[in-house]
Amino acid sequence: MTLTFYWYPKCGTCRKAKKWLDDHEVAYEAIHIAENPPSRSDLADLYEKSGLDLKKFFNTSGQKYRELGLKDKVKSSTNDELLDLLATDGMLIKRPILTDGQKVTVGYKEEDYEKTWLA
Repeated sequence: MTLTFYWYPKCGTCRKAKKWLDDHEVAYEAIHIAENPPSRSDLADLYEKSGLDLKKFFNTSGQKYRELGLKDKVKSSTNDELLDLLATDGMLIKRPILTDGQKVTVGYKEEDYEKTWLA
């Protein structure tokens, strides 16, 4: 099955993840996260399948996150509010996100990719 790879081409971490996928000959469909961000329902599905805290889906080092002053808002918002917020702008979403429809990884750590996508 082809994986879905949400990424931002100017992101160094995304480029490392893409190189890893290419080096390991893992098939994927690359989706530019700023131009074609996941919908709210897609985000809810990714969140549910990831097993992660929803706060992990925020690009906390991003300019948009800081501009909107989301640090405190994220702590006090409900999951529904957070999903609504994430769905407004692909640049708020931590990247890359890789999924096969069942498993989800957010961000890139080589050991996580090896454990999740080569098993």
